[in-house]
Amino acid sequence: MKRALFLLPLIAFACDNSDIGYDADDVLYYKSPAYIWEETLPLGNGRLGCMPYGKVESDKIVLNDISMWAGSEADYSNSNAAKSLDKIRRLLFEGKNFEAQQLMYDSFVPKSTSGNAYGSFQMLADLNISLSAETDTSDYERMLNMEEGVAYVSYKAGESSYTREYFASRKSDVVVVRYASDVMPFDLTISLSRPERGVMGFEDDMLTLEGELDSGAEGVDGVKYKTLLAVRCGDAASYADSLGLHVEKAREVTLIVSSATSYFYKDDYPQIARQKLDMALDKPYSELKSEHVKLHSELYNRVDISLQGNGDARLTTDKRIERYQLAEDPAMAVLYYNFGRYSLISSTRPGSLPPNLQGLWANECGTPWNGDYHTNINVQMNHWPLEQSDLGELYDPLVSLVERCVPSGERSAKAFYGADARGWVMHMMTNVWNFTAPGEHPSWGATNTGGAWLCAHLWEHYTYTLDTLYLKRIYPVMKGAAEFFQSTMVVEPVNGYLVTAPTSSPENAFYIEGCNQPISVCMGPTMDVQLVSELYTNVATAAGILFVDSLWAKQLLEDIQRMPPMQIANEGYLQEWLQDYREADIHHRHVSHLYGLHPSNQITPYRTPELAEACKVTLNRRGDGGTGWSRAWKINFWARLHDGDRAALLLKSLLTPAVNPTTRQHGSGTFPNLWCSHPPFQLDGNYGGAAGIGEMLLQSHDGYIHPLPALPSTWKNGSVRGLKVRGGAKVSFSWREGLLDEMTIEGGAQKEYLVAIPKGQTSIVVNGTTYHSQPDDKGLVKIVIDQQ
Repeated sequence: MKRALFLLPLIAFACDNSDIGYDADDVLYYKSPAYIWEETLPLGNGRLGCMPYGKVESDKIVLNDISMWAGSEADYSNSNAAKSLDKIRRLLFEGKNFEAQQLMYDSFVPKSTSGNAYGSFQMLADLNISLSAETDTSDYERMLNMEEGVAYVSYKAGESSYTREYFASRKSDVVVVRYASDVMPFDLTISLSRPERGVMGFEDDMLTLEGELDSGAEGVDGVKYKTLLAVRCGDAASYADSLGLHVEKAREVTLIVSSATSYFYKDDYPQIARQKLDMALDKPYSELKSEHVKLHSELYNRVDISLQGNGDARLTTDKRIERYQLAEDPAMAVLYYNFGRYSLISSTRPGSLPPNLQGLWANECGTPWNGDYHTNINVQMNHWPLEQSDLGELYDPLVSLVERCVPSGERSAKAFYGADARGWVMHMMTNVWNFTAPGEHPSWGATNTGGAWLCAHLWEHYTYTLDTLYLKRIYPVMKGAAEFFQSTMVVEPVNGYLVTAPTSSPENAFYIEGCNQPISVCMGPTMDVQLVSELYTNVATAAGILFVDSLWAKQLLEDIQRMPPMQIANEGYLQEWLQDYREADIHHRHVSHLYGLHPSNQITPYRTPELAEACKVTLNRRGDGGTGWSRAWKINFWARLHDGDRAALLLKSLLTPAVNPTTRQHGSGTFPNLWCSHPPFQLDGNYGGAAGIGEMLLQSHDGYIHPLPALPSTWKNGSVRGLKVRGGAKVSFSWREGLLDEMTIEGGAQKEYLVAIPKGQTSIVVNGTTYHSQPDDKGLVKIVIDQQ
């Protein structure tokens, strides 16, 4: 791959890929400014983010801080909830789901004495720059170099060439913007604004913006923030007035933006913002940029995937997305995969917060769905590609978020499930204020397995590291989640199964005989059984590794045997509920009952072929449509079913242009800047799609390393470098005409790795040694690699 880093300010970016000094797999490229927010180029350092439009006369950069959260911590206990629980369960036992649901609408909902304290993620500010430059421009180009984490704009006007560079420094923790001209000087007017709760001012020749967000509770302080902007403009004149900062007749101007909030820094946030700014101002621009590029690219370059393209890489990214619907371009999958990794690196970092529904990017104060953490798939999907792409340290914010939610979850357990409830619970959403209560509408908000799903991610990180110190840290959290279900699950009267009740299968509904109203509230849906079984298994395994709680762990494993089995309906699909109810929408975007196929590993073509076949029937019945993230999930399903061509078809569907060129309305698919559209924009689809591409090329969930398990027929030649597998090893390999060429396995905590030879081969070269074998009774060829 070409790795010519843009360290010089004045460069024109040619569109023809044969002439340029960058690798098209790592670049988003355009020949016009962004006109809608979903065309801007997202930049971030895991705490601060920015999105420049790149317009010639009036540039606009949307600024973000991942801790800009309105709201505050509050008590949502509802005394009527636990009192009504027995009656709700009794109605479910009697088959009166509709009556149970109506009772839940009245009683099993959160109550807050603190007003609207849930809050929302919000934008930080708009950085507005007016430029005095000639309007008759040519050769305009705009790009994001994902390897560097730097965005560029270049154009010509009159006798001058103008360039801009933008990045959110991973080292100095500031946003940096640079404007330059090679001939004609230019003027700038710079201001900061916000739709609400922001006052612009001046301080020591710096521009400031500060305010306090709404806490949603009377007498409680909201998150306070302070943003500082300083300008370095050499010998050019500068002054300030009510319109902002002005720079006159400059050839080069560097803007440095620092910001901090009281969420992270308590009362010290103004001093922290100033300290970060002063430290950045002490460094020349070249040092600010080079140190950022070094840290960012170290993360980005850990993994590399290469697929043979068709030449469409010469197109601008928006045109390439459109073209992808008409012509096969395997290299487009590489660009999308890299964008998913890039977005993860940019939207979170150790000590920060996990990426939310929009990563860390927002352009308004009222973000969709509050910009929070939906725990019935979305925040989990945000982390799917993380481990395989060797970004394990980025799990820290999610682990910390879960740990912080445990005390709140313990209170919610007793408030909603009674005094006998033990452990902690999380329902279908949470936020930075440790919300763990049910959602305000029981049809979707009463799902109580959010904590179990998050614990699956805590365990997932262990499976890639085998770090027992980390396991000791998370074991109490996982144990508490298991204790909740052990103390609240009930025995249903028909089959005597141990089930969760009341609950729902996320956001889907069904009909029962004698009632024409769609119903969501139920007991023991398939997804709950899969999640709780997985949780119990992982906790029992962890207890064995740590030599603790042996008798209790044995009880957990016995309880699994009392839970409902996964059931195949008469029509061949995997049942979503305890009974084979008629779905309100057979094409529903959630496919929650296939959790056992992905991201869990309870269903696999080799170990459970009948269930795997039922999953195929389910997916064909559901169809390939759905919102952006739903299509991304289906890519992973088909990859786990070893159908690469179907997974590739879903990838093409995910990359459907989201903006209608005629009406300009937004639908599901992909925006011009590669953001996934639900609609509106949600980043989970990008993360899920990237994970699916990784699953097509390498899997390790079934007890062995499986290269090329779901290789599309059009991806004939390619290579991967540095993908991680469970056990911690890094795997690299290449293939020609669909057949594995050679493979290396390096490092990891395990001594031995089982490796599956791809279908169609009986030999494999690993670490320079050729291995031969014959297929077993399931058609699988496995060999043992001893690394010692």
